Amino acid sequence: MRFDLDYAAEITPLLLRATITTFEATIGGMALGLIVGLLIAIVRFAAPPPIARLAGIYVEFVRSTPLLIQLFFLFYVLPRYGVSTTPLVTGILALGLHYSSYTAEVYRAGIRGVPTGQWEAAIALNFSPSRTWTRIILPQAIPPIIPPLGNYLVAMFKDTPLLATITVSELLGTALSEAGRTYRYFEPLTIVGLIFLLLSYPSAILIKRLERRLATEHCSVAGRGARVQG
Repeated sequence: MRFDLDYAAEITPLLLRATITTFEATIGGMALGLIVGLLIAIVRFAAPPPIARLAGIYVEFVRSTPLLIQLFFLFYVLPRYGVSTTPLVTGILALGLHYSSYTAEVYRAGIRGVPTGQWEAAIALNFSPSRTWTRIILPQAIPPIIPPLGNYLVAMFKDTPLLATITVSELLGTALSEAGRTYRYFEPLTIVGLIFLLLSYPSAILIKRLERRLATEHCSVAGRGARVQG
């Protein structure tokens, strides 16, 4: 089978439009995952033990079950109980809730990395809990964990093809639909692979550069602190 350039040019606009849906699912899911993950991490640190344990159980349960099962549950089971949304919204919810369990652990690692003295200083200054978190803890905890969070963004982008199983017309689903219509799979799947590669690979490189830059800045700050103490 040869690669038909004319057919590829014909279906490329269709696939590019589907790429927009893929972006919407990725950005929406990541925004939800970042917000819910942060709330879970804070609950595990600041809430009473029973509630903190429930948050921990949520994290372990979601991380231990496949995203596809969670996607099917939201799409096929919840409507039976009166909770019904569009396929795209369901996909965003599934992606966001699934990845929130991973971002919560990343946040928790960043929060644990904040020196104990910072917590003690907030108590000594009589800061309220909300001011402690927003002015002292989170500004120090979040910058070092931006690269891992960026990696999850790339991973989520590559997981969006699962949304085709619930009729979301994202990139891969659109390609398979077109291939089923014409019985030509070579061109659509090749273009889809190239689009994912062209979008994912530069993102991964940028995340690695950001990680190195943040590591350098962290070492520089630590060095200045050591000189001041000396």
